[in-house]
Amino acid sequence: MKKALSVAIATALLTSVSVAHAATAPTSSSATEPRFRELYKELVETNTTLSAGSCTLAAERMATRLKAAGFPDEAFHPFAVPDHPKEGGLVVIYPGRDPKLKAILLLAHIDVVEAKREDWVRDPFKLVEENGNFYARGSSDDKAEAAIWVDTFIRYREEKFQPRRTLKLALTCGEETSGAFNGAQWLSEHQRDLIDAAFALNEGAAGELDEQGHRVAMEIQAGEKLSQNFRLEVTNPGGHSSRPMKDNAIYHLAGALKKIEAYEFPAQFTDGNRAFFTGMARIQAGKGNSEVADAMNALVRNPNDAAAITLVSSKDPTWNATLRTTCVATMLDAGHATNALPQRARANINCRIFPGVEQEAVRHKLEELVADPAVKVTTLETRGPSSPPPPLTKEVMGPFEKLAAQFWPGIPVLPILQPGATDGEFLNAAGIPTYGIEPVFVGPDLGHIHGLNEYVGVKSLLEGRDFLYRLVKIYADQK
Repeated sequence: MKKALSVAIATALLTSVSVAHAATAPTSSSATEPRFRELYKELVETNTTLSAGSCTLAAERMATRLKAAGFPDEAFHPFAVPDHPKEGGLVVIYPGRDPKLKAILLLAHIDVVEAKREDWVRDPFKLVEENGNFYARGSSDDKAEAAIWVDTFIRYREEKFQPRRTLKLALTCGEETSGAFNGAQWLSEHQRDLIDAAFALNEGAAGELDEQGHRVAMEIQAGEKLSQNFRLEVTNPGGHSSRPMKDNAIYHLAGALKKIEAYEFPAQFTDGNRAFFTGMARIQAGKGNSEVADAMNALVRNPNDAAAITLVSSKDPTWNATLRTTCVATMLDAGHATNALPQRARANINCRIFPGVEQEAVRHKLEELVADPAVKVTTLETRGPSSPPPPLTKEVMGPFEKLAAQFWPGIPVLPILQPGATDGEFLNAAGIPTYGIEPVFVGPDLGHIHGLNEYVGVKSLLEGRDFLYRLVKIYADQK
Protein backbone atom coordinates (compact mmCIF):
# COMPACT_ATOMS: atom_id res chain seq x y z
CA MET A 1 0.00 0.00 0.00
CA LYS A 2 1.24 3.47 -0.78
CA LYS A 3 2.27 5.33 2.33
CA ALA A 4 -0.60 7.57 3.43
CA LEU A 5 0.12 11.18 4.17
CA SER A 6 -0.23 12.45 7.69
CA VAL A 7 -2.52 15.38 8.36
CA ALA A 8 0.43 17.75 8.65
CA ILE A 9 2.05 16.59 5.41
CA ALA A 10 -1.23 16.65 3.51
CA THR A 11 -1.82 20.21 4.66
CA ALA A 12 1.61 21.26 3.43
CA LEU A 13 1.13 19.65 0.02
CA LEU A 14 -2.06 21.39 -1.04
CA THR A 15 -3.04 21.02 -4.65
CA SER A 16 -2.39 23.83 -7.06
CA VAL A 17 -6.02 23.85 -8.17
CA SER A 18 -7.65 27.23 -7.54
CA VAL A 19 -10.43 26.49 -5.10
CA ALA A 20 -11.91 29.96 -5.35
CA HIS A 21 -12.21 29.73 -9.14
CA ALA A 22 -13.54 26.17 -9.41
CA ALA A 23 -15.94 26.57 -6.50
CA THR A 24 -17.79 29.60 -7.89
CA ALA A 25 -21.44 28.58 -8.15
CA PRO A 26 -23.28 30.09 -11.14
CA THR A 27 -26.61 29.49 -9.42
CA SER A 28 -27.60 30.34 -5.87
CA SER A 29 -27.86 27.37 -3.52
CA SER A 30 -30.71 29.11 -1.69
CA ALA A 31 -32.66 29.44 -4.94
CA THR A 32 -32.50 25.68 -5.50
CA GLU A 33 -32.98 24.69 -1.85
CA PRO A 34 -36.78 24.14 -2.09
CA ARG A 35 -36.25 21.67 -4.92
CA PHE A 36 -33.55 19.86 -2.95
CA ARG A 37 -35.91 19.58 0.01
CA GLU A 38 -38.56 18.03 -2.25
CA LEU A 39 -36.08 15.56 -3.71
CA TYR A 40 -34.74 14.65 -0.27
CA LYS A 41 -38.27 14.21 1.11
CA GLU A 42 -39.29 11.95 -1.77
CA LEU A 43 -36.23 9.76 -1.34
CA VAL A 44 -36.53 9.52 2.44
CA GLU A 45 -40.25 8.73 2.28
CA THR A 46 -39.74 5.95 -0.25
CA ASN A 47 -39.52 2.88 1.98
CA THR A 48 -36.35 0.96 1.13
CA THR A 49 -36.19 -1.51 4.01
CA LEU A 50 -35.41 -5.08 2.97
CA SER A 51 -38.64 -6.40 4.49
CA ALA A 52 -41.20 -4.05 2.93
CA GLY A 53 -39.51 -1.48 0.70
CA SER A 54 -38.10 -1.12 -2.78
CA CYS A 55 -34.72 0.36 -3.70
CA THR A 56 -35.71 -0.14 -7.33
CA LEU A 57 -38.62 2.27 -6.89
CA ALA A 58 -36.41 4.82 -5.12
CA ALA A 59 -33.83 4.63 -7.93
CA GLU A 60 -36.57 5.06 -10.54
CA ARG A 61 -37.86 8.17 -8.77
CA MET A 62 -34.38 9.68 -8.71
CA ALA A 63 -33.96 8.84 -12.41
CA THR A 64 -37.22 10.66 -13.15
CA ARG A 65 -35.87 13.81 -11.52
CA LEU A 66 -32.60 13.57 -13.42
CA LYS A 67 -34.43 13.08 -16.73
CA ALA A 68 -36.55 16.13 -15.99
CA ALA A 69 -33.30 18.08 -15.64
CA GLY A 70 -32.31 17.11 -19.16
CA PHE A 71 -30.12 14.04 -18.80
CA PRO A 72 -30.39 11.92 -21.97
CA ASP A 73 -31.49 8.29 -21.95
CA GLU A 74 -27.97 7.05 -22.68
CA ALA A 75 -26.77 8.51 -19.37
CA PHE A 76 -28.84 6.01 -17.36
CA HIS A 77 -27.81 2.47 -16.45
CA PRO A 78 -30.39 0.90 -14.13
CA PHE A 79 -29.57 -2.56 -12.85
CA ALA A 80 -31.26 -5.39 -10.95
CA VAL A 81 -31.17 -9.19 -10.90
CA PRO A 82 -34.23 -11.45 -11.35
CA ASP A 83 -34.05 -12.93 -7.84
CA HIS A 84 -34.05 -9.47 -6.22
CA PRO A 85 -36.32 -7.25 -8.30
CA LYS A 86 -36.87 -4.71 -5.51
CA GLU A 87 -33.17 -4.34 -4.71
CA GLY A 88 -32.08 -2.65 -7.92
CA GLY A 89 -29.98 0.44 -8.34
CA LEU A 90 -28.87 3.08 -10.80
CA VAL A 91 -25.67 4.36 -12.40
CA VAL A 92 -25.73 7.75 -14.16
CA ILE A 93 -22.89 9.06 -16.33
CA TYR A 94 -22.06 12.78 -16.66
CA PRO A 95 -19.47 12.97 -19.48
CA GLY A 96 -16.27 14.94 -19.04
CA ARG A 97 -14.44 16.86 -21.73
CA ASP A 98 -11.16 14.91 -21.43
CA PRO A 99 -11.73 11.18 -22.12
CA LYS A 100 -8.10 10.41 -21.24
CA LEU A 101 -8.69 11.24 -17.58
CA LYS A 102 -10.31 8.70 -15.27
CA ALA A 103 -13.71 9.48 -13.84
CA ILE A 104 -14.80 10.32 -10.30
CA LEU A 105 -17.47 8.09 -8.78
CA LEU A 106 -20.10 9.37 -6.34
CA LEU A 107 -21.50 6.41 -4.39
CA ALA A 108 -24.44 6.22 -1.96
CA HIS A 109 -26.64 3.38 -0.76
CA ILE A 110 -30.38 3.98 -0.70
CA ASP A 111 -31.50 1.04 1.45
CA VAL A 112 -32.18 1.69 5.14
CA VAL A 113 -32.29 -0.22 8.42
CA GLU A 114 -35.67 -1.59 9.54
CA ALA A 115 -37.84 0.68 11.72
CA LYS A 116 -41.01 -0.10 13.69
CA ARG A 117 -43.60 2.65 13.98
CA GLU A 118 -44.59 1.64 17.51
CA ASP A 119 -41.04 2.24 18.74
CA TRP A 120 -40.58 5.69 17.21
CA VAL A 121 -41.87 9.05 18.43
CA ARG A 122 -42.73 9.94 14.81
CA ASP A 123 -43.55 7.88 11.73
CA PRO A 124 -40.09 6.70 10.61
CA PHE A 125 -41.08 6.91 6.95
CA LYS A 126 -42.36 10.47 7.02
CA LEU A 127 -39.82 13.29 6.94
CA VAL A 128 -40.51 15.58 9.89
CA GLU A 129 -38.74 18.88 10.52
CA GLU A 130 -38.66 19.81 14.21
CA ASN A 131 -36.24 21.55 16.57
CA GLY A 132 -33.84 22.32 13.72
CA ASN A 133 -33.60 18.67 12.71
CA PHE A 134 -34.96 16.34 10.03
CA TYR A 135 -36.32 13.13 11.59
CA ALA A 136 -36.88 9.90 9.64
CA ARG A 137 -35.29 6.55 8.95
CA GLY A 138 -32.55 7.27 6.41
CA SER A 139 -32.62 11.02 7.02
CA SER A 140 -28.90 10.63 7.57
CA ASP A 141 -27.82 7.08 6.67
CA ASP A 142 -27.48 7.27 3.73
CA LYS A 143 -30.22 9.13 1.93
CA ALA A 144 -28.74 12.47 2.94
CA GLU A 145 -25.69 11.92 0.75
CA ALA A 146 -27.69 10.10 -1.95
CA ALA A 147 -30.01 13.10 -2.26
CA ILE A 148 -27.05 15.48 -2.34
CA TRP A 149 -25.43 13.53 -5.20
CA VAL A 150 -28.62 13.57 -7.28
CA ASP A 151 -29.15 17.26 -6.53
CA THR A 152 -25.54 18.03 -7.45
CA PHE A 153 -25.93 16.34 -10.84
CA ILE A 154 -29.11 18.33 -11.49
CA ARG A 155 -27.44 21.63 -10.58
CA TYR A 156 -24.45 20.90 -12.82
CA ARG A 157 -26.72 19.97 -15.72
CA GLU A 158 -28.76 23.15 -15.38
CA GLU A 159 -25.58 25.24 -15.31
CA LYS A 160 -24.24 23.41 -18.37
CA PHE A 161 -21.14 22.65 -16.34
CA GLN A 162 -18.54 20.83 -18.45
CA PRO A 163 -16.16 19.00 -16.09
CA ARG A 164 -12.71 17.98 -17.22
CA ARG A 165 -13.30 14.50 -15.78
CA THR A 166 -16.36 12.33 -16.27
CA LEU A 167 -18.58 12.09 -13.19
CA LYS A 168 -20.42 8.90 -12.29
CA LEU A 169 -23.26 8.49 -9.80
CA ALA A 170 -24.11 5.09 -8.32
CA LEU A 171 -27.17 4.55 -6.12
CA THR A 172 -27.09 1.04 -4.69
CA CYS A 173 -29.00 -1.27 -2.37
CA GLY A 174 -28.04 -3.92 0.18
CA GLU A 175 -25.49 -2.05 2.27
CA GLU A 176 -27.41 -2.37 5.53
CA THR A 177 -28.06 -6.14 5.52
CA SER A 178 -25.44 -8.87 5.39
CA GLY A 179 -26.54 -11.53 2.93
CA ALA A 180 -28.82 -9.23 0.94
CA PHE A 181 -28.17 -8.46 -2.73
CA ASN A 182 -25.51 -5.77 -2.60
CA GLY A 183 -25.47 -3.40 -5.55
CA ALA A 184 -21.95 -2.08 -4.97
CA GLN A 185 -20.58 -5.61 -4.81
CA TRP A 186 -22.51 -6.63 -7.93
CA LEU A 187 -21.24 -3.62 -9.89
CA SER A 188 -17.67 -4.33 -8.76
CA GLU A 189 -17.90 -7.93 -9.92
CA HIS A 190 -20.14 -7.67 -13.02
CA GLN A 191 -19.99 -4.06 -14.29
CA ARG A 192 -16.52 -2.98 -13.17
CA ASP A 193 -15.95 -0.85 -16.28
CA LEU A 194 -19.22 1.01 -15.73
CA ILE A 195 -18.05 2.35 -12.37
CA ASP A 196 -14.32 2.55 -13.07
CA ALA A 197 -12.87 5.71 -11.57
CA ALA A 198 -9.71 7.35 -10.32
CA PHE A 199 -11.38 7.40 -6.90
CA ALA A 200 -14.81 7.37 -5.31
CA LEU A 201 -16.57 9.48 -2.69
CA ASN A 202 -18.85 7.66 -0.27
CA GLU A 203 -20.30 7.78 3.23
CA GLY A 204 -18.22 6.71 6.22
CA ALA A 205 -17.04 9.89 7.92
CA ALA A 206 -18.64 13.11 9.12
CA GLY A 207 -18.05 16.26 11.09
CA GLU A 208 -17.72 15.71 14.83
CA LEU A 209 -19.53 17.77 17.47
CA ASP A 210 -18.84 17.62 21.19
CA GLU A 211 -21.57 17.24 23.82
CA GLN A 212 -22.14 20.99 23.86
CA GLY A 213 -22.66 21.08 20.08
CA HIS A 214 -19.31 22.69 19.27
CA ARG A 215 -17.49 21.61 16.11
CA VAL A 216 -14.45 19.48 16.92
CA ALA A 217 -13.17 18.10 13.60
CA MET A 218 -14.10 17.23 10.05
CA GLU A 219 -13.20 13.65 9.27
CA ILE A 220 -12.36 11.72 6.13
CA GLN A 221 -12.59 7.95 6.09
CA ALA A 222 -9.27 6.35 5.23
CA GLY A 223 -10.10 2.67 5.44
CA GLU A 224 -12.65 0.62 7.33
CA LYS A 225 -13.12 -2.52 9.37
CA LEU A 226 -14.80 -5.65 8.05
CA SER A 227 -18.17 -6.64 9.50
CA GLN A 228 -18.42 -10.39 10.17
CA ASN A 229 -21.05 -12.33 12.11
CA PHE A 230 -20.35 -15.53 14.02
CA ARG A 231 -22.88 -17.87 15.60
CA LEU A 232 -22.45 -19.45 19.01
CA GLU A 233 -24.73 -22.48 19.31
CA VAL A 234 -25.38 -25.09 21.98
CA THR A 235 -27.66 -28.09 21.43
CA ASN A 236 -28.97 -30.37 24.17
CA PRO A 237 -31.49 -33.23 24.62
CA GLY A 238 -33.41 -30.99 27.03
CA GLY A 239 -36.02 -32.42 29.34
CA HIS A 240 -38.65 -31.43 31.87
CA SER A 241 -37.99 -28.18 33.73
CA SER A 242 -38.95 -29.83 37.03
CA ARG A 243 -35.69 -31.81 36.82
CA PRO A 244 -32.94 -29.17 36.32
CA MET A 245 -29.49 -30.35 35.25
CA LYS A 246 -26.11 -28.65 35.16
CA ASP A 247 -25.81 -29.46 31.46
CA ASN A 248 -28.07 -26.62 30.34
CA ALA A 249 -27.78 -25.11 26.84
CA ILE A 250 -28.56 -21.58 28.05
CA TYR A 251 -26.00 -21.75 30.85
CA HIS A 252 -23.31 -22.99 28.45
CA LEU A 253 -24.11 -20.10 26.12
CA ALA A 254 -24.21 -17.53 28.93
CA GLY A 255 -20.80 -18.63 30.16
CA ALA A 256 -19.37 -18.34 26.66
CA LEU A 257 -20.78 -14.85 26.21
CA LYS A 258 -19.28 -13.63 29.49
CA LYS A 259 -15.84 -14.82 28.38
CA ILE A 260 -16.13 -12.97 25.07
CA GLU A 261 -17.35 -9.87 26.88
CA ALA A 262 -14.26 -9.87 29.08
CA TYR A 263 -11.77 -10.09 26.21
CA GLU A 264 -10.24 -7.12 24.41
CA PHE A 265 -8.44 -7.62 21.11
CA PRO A 266 -4.97 -6.04 20.89
CA ALA A 267 -4.57 -2.51 19.56
CA GLN A 268 -3.41 -2.12 15.96
CA PHE A 269 -2.42 0.82 13.81
CA THR A 270 -2.75 2.04 10.24
CA ASP A 271 -1.63 5.34 8.77
CA GLY A 272 -5.26 6.47 9.05
CA ASN A 273 -5.73 5.97 12.78
CA ARG A 274 -2.19 7.20 13.54
CA ALA A 275 -3.05 10.44 11.76
CA PHE A 276 -6.38 10.58 13.60
CA PHE A 277 -4.83 10.28 17.05
CA THR A 278 -2.06 12.70 16.14
CA GLY A 279 -4.66 15.33 15.21
CA MET A 280 -7.03 14.45 18.06
CA ALA A 281 -4.18 14.84 20.57
CA ARG A 282 -3.86 18.49 19.50
CA ILE A 283 -7.62 18.97 19.88
CA GLN A 284 -7.65 17.42 23.35
CA ALA A 285 -4.67 19.51 24.42
CA GLY A 286 -6.48 22.63 23.25
CA LYS A 287 -9.48 21.65 25.39
CA GLY A 288 -7.28 21.24 28.45
CA ASN A 289 -7.40 17.43 28.46
CA SER A 290 -3.65 17.06 28.80
CA GLU A 291 -3.79 13.52 30.22
CA VAL A 292 -5.71 12.24 27.18
CA ALA A 293 -3.53 14.25 24.77
CA ASP A 294 -0.35 12.86 26.31
CA ALA A 295 -1.71 9.32 26.09
CA MET A 296 -2.61 9.75 22.41
CA ASN A 297 0.83 11.09 21.61
CA ALA A 298 2.36 8.20 23.56
CA LEU A 299 0.45 5.48 21.71
CA VAL A 300 1.34 7.04 18.34
CA ARG A 301 5.04 7.01 19.34
CA ASN A 302 4.87 3.53 20.83
CA PRO A 303 2.04 1.20 19.75
CA ASN A 304 2.99 -1.10 22.62
CA ASP A 305 2.32 1.49 25.33
CA ALA A 306 -0.36 -0.49 27.15
CA ALA A 307 -1.14 2.21 29.72
CA ALA A 308 -1.71 4.86 27.06
CA ILE A 309 -3.87 2.54 24.97
CA THR A 310 -5.97 1.55 27.98
CA LEU A 311 -6.59 5.18 28.95
CA VAL A 312 -7.56 6.28 25.43
CA SER A 313 -9.76 3.21 24.88
CA SER A 314 -11.69 3.86 28.07
CA LYS A 315 -12.56 7.48 27.21
CA ASP A 316 -14.62 7.01 24.04
CA PRO A 317 -16.14 3.91 22.40
CA THR A 318 -15.25 5.26 18.95
CA TRP A 319 -11.62 5.72 19.93
CA ASN A 320 -11.57 2.17 21.24
CA ALA A 321 -13.23 0.81 18.10
CA THR A 322 -10.79 2.47 15.72
CA LEU A 323 -7.88 0.88 17.58
CA ARG A 324 -8.77 -2.81 17.40
CA THR A 325 -11.00 -5.64 16.29
CA THR A 326 -14.19 -5.69 18.38
CA CYS A 327 -16.74 -8.47 18.92
CA VAL A 328 -20.10 -8.03 20.64
CA ALA A 329 -23.23 -10.12 21.18
CA THR A 330 -26.14 -8.65 19.22
CA MET A 331 -28.90 -11.31 19.15
CA LEU A 332 -30.09 -14.21 21.31
CA ASP A 333 -32.40 -17.16 20.62
CA ALA A 334 -32.91 -19.95 23.15
CA GLY A 335 -35.42 -22.49 24.42
CA HIS A 336 -38.68 -23.83 23.02
CA ALA A 337 -41.09 -23.85 25.97
CA THR A 338 -41.45 -22.22 29.37
CA ASN A 339 -41.65 -25.58 31.14
CA ALA A 340 -38.87 -27.39 29.31
CA LEU A 341 -35.10 -27.45 29.56
CA PRO A 342 -33.66 -25.72 26.47
CA GLN A 343 -32.73 -27.94 23.56
CA ARG A 344 -30.98 -25.15 21.70
CA ALA A 345 -29.41 -21.79 22.53
CA ARG A 346 -27.90 -19.42 19.99
CA ALA A 347 -26.21 -16.04 19.98
CA ASN A 348 -25.00 -13.83 17.16
CA ILE A 349 -21.61 -12.24 17.67
CA ASN A 350 -20.94 -9.27 15.42
CA CYS A 351 -17.25 -8.58 14.93
CA ARG A 352 -15.73 -5.53 13.27
CA ILE A 353 -12.39 -6.82 12.07
CA PHE A 354 -9.31 -4.64 11.75
CA PRO A 355 -7.83 -4.35 8.22
CA GLY A 356 -5.44 -7.21 7.49
CA VAL A 357 -6.88 -9.58 10.11
CA GLU A 358 -8.42 -12.78 8.67
CA GLN A 359 -11.96 -13.82 9.62
CA GLU A 360 -10.77 -17.34 10.41
CA ALA A 361 -8.24 -16.01 12.91
CA VAL A 362 -11.06 -14.24 14.75
CA ARG A 363 -13.20 -17.39 14.77
CA HIS A 364 -10.31 -19.37 16.26
CA LYS A 365 -9.89 -16.70 18.93
CA LEU A 366 -13.59 -16.92 19.85
CA GLU A 367 -13.27 -20.70 20.18
CA GLU A 368 -10.20 -20.24 22.36
CA LEU A 369 -12.01 -17.76 24.59
CA VAL A 370 -15.14 -19.91 24.94
CA ALA A 371 -13.08 -23.01 25.76
CA ASP A 372 -16.23 -25.15 25.93
CA PRO A 373 -16.72 -28.09 23.51
CA ALA A 374 -20.49 -27.78 23.98
CA VAL A 375 -20.43 -24.38 22.26
CA LYS A 376 -20.02 -24.49 18.49
CA VAL A 377 -18.63 -21.36 16.81
CA THR A 378 -19.60 -20.92 13.15
CA THR A 379 -18.65 -18.24 10.64
CA LEU A 380 -21.80 -16.91 9.01
CA GLU A 381 -22.02 -15.45 5.53
CA THR A 382 -19.18 -13.06 4.84
CA ARG A 383 -20.30 -9.56 3.94
CA GLY A 384 -17.40 -8.80 1.66
CA PRO A 385 -13.64 -8.78 1.17
CA SER A 386 -11.19 -7.18 3.52
CA SER A 387 -9.78 -4.22 1.65
CA PRO A 388 -6.67 -2.06 2.10
CA PRO A 389 -7.08 1.57 3.18
CA PRO A 390 -6.88 4.06 0.28
CA PRO A 391 -3.84 6.35 0.10
CA LEU A 392 -4.37 9.89 1.40
CA THR A 393 -2.98 11.66 -1.64
CA LYS A 394 -2.55 15.40 -2.02
CA GLU A 395 -5.06 15.34 -4.90
CA VAL A 396 -7.75 14.13 -2.50
CA MET A 397 -6.68 15.79 0.74
CA GLY A 398 -5.63 19.18 -0.62
CA PRO A 399 -8.99 20.41 -1.98
CA PHE A 400 -10.87 18.84 0.93
CA GLU A 401 -8.74 20.57 3.57
CA LYS A 402 -8.70 23.93 1.80
CA LEU A 403 -12.46 24.01 1.24
CA ALA A 404 -13.12 22.85 4.82
CA ALA A 405 -11.01 25.75 6.06
CA GLN A 406 -13.23 28.13 4.10
CA PHE A 407 -16.46 26.65 5.43
CA TRP A 408 -15.35 26.03 9.02
CA PRO A 409 -12.23 28.09 9.85
CA GLY A 410 -10.03 26.58 12.53
CA ILE A 411 -11.66 23.13 12.42
CA PRO A 412 -9.04 20.50 11.57
CA VAL A 413 -9.48 17.71 9.02
CA LEU A 414 -8.70 14.29 10.47
CA PRO A 415 -8.36 10.95 8.67
CA ILE A 416 -10.19 8.14 10.47
CA LEU A 417 -10.24 4.38 10.25
CA GLN A 418 -13.99 3.75 10.17
CA PRO A 419 -15.05 1.32 12.94
CA GLY A 420 -18.13 0.39 10.94
CA ALA A 421 -18.37 -0.98 7.43
CA THR A 422 -19.51 0.63 4.19
CA ASP A 423 -19.76 -0.37 0.55
CA GLY A 424 -16.33 1.18 0.15
CA GLU A 425 -14.89 -2.22 1.00
CA PHE A 426 -16.06 -3.61 -2.34
CA LEU A 427 -14.69 -0.70 -4.36
CA ASN A 428 -11.37 -0.59 -2.55
CA ALA A 429 -10.97 -4.33 -3.10
CA ALA A 430 -11.76 -3.79 -6.81
CA GLY A 431 -9.01 -1.21 -7.13
CA ILE A 432 -11.08 1.98 -6.85
CA PRO A 433 -9.75 4.02 -3.89
CA THR A 434 -12.81 5.07 -1.92
CA TYR A 435 -12.97 7.89 0.61
CA GLY A 436 -15.68 8.59 3.14
CA ILE A 437 -16.53 12.27 2.81
CA GLU A 438 -19.88 13.40 4.18
CA PRO A 439 -19.46 16.91 5.61
CA VAL A 440 -22.46 16.85 7.93
CA PHE A 441 -21.75 17.45 11.61
CA VAL A 442 -23.14 14.98 14.17
CA GLY A 443 -22.88 14.73 17.94
CA PRO A 444 -21.78 11.85 20.18
CA ASP A 445 -25.09 10.03 19.52
CA LEU A 446 -24.31 9.98 15.75
CA GLY A 447 -27.82 11.20 15.01
CA HIS A 448 -29.25 7.87 16.24
CA ILE A 449 -28.40 6.17 12.93
CA HIS A 450 -29.57 2.51 13.02
CA GLY A 451 -31.54 3.40 16.15
CA LEU A 452 -34.75 5.10 17.19
CA ASN A 453 -35.68 8.56 15.93
CA GLU A 454 -32.80 8.98 13.48
CA TYR A 455 -32.14 12.62 12.68
CA VAL A 456 -29.83 15.10 11.00
CA GLY A 457 -29.45 18.84 11.58
CA VAL A 458 -31.18 20.89 8.88
CA LYS A 459 -28.49 23.58 8.78
CA SER A 460 -25.70 21.01 8.77
CA LEU A 461 -27.32 19.03 5.94
CA LEU A 462 -27.68 22.15 3.79
CA GLU A 463 -24.08 23.15 4.50
CA GLY A 464 -22.98 19.66 3.51
CA ARG A 465 -24.96 19.97 0.30
CA ASP A 466 -23.14 23.18 -0.68
CA PHE A 467 -19.76 21.79 0.38
CA LEU A 468 -20.04 18.65 -1.75
CA TYR A 469 -21.38 20.60 -4.73
CA ARG A 470 -18.23 22.72 -4.65
CA LEU A 471 -15.79 19.94 -3.74
CA VAL A 472 -16.84 17.67 -6.61
CA LYS A 473 -16.44 20.59 -9.03
CA ILE A 474 -12.86 21.02 -7.85
CA TYR A 475 -12.07 17.32 -8.14
CA ALA A 476 -13.76 17.17 -11.56
CA ASP A 477 -11.51 19.89 -12.97
CA GLN A 478 -8.23 18.46 -11.66
CA LYS A 479 -5.72 17.31 -14.24
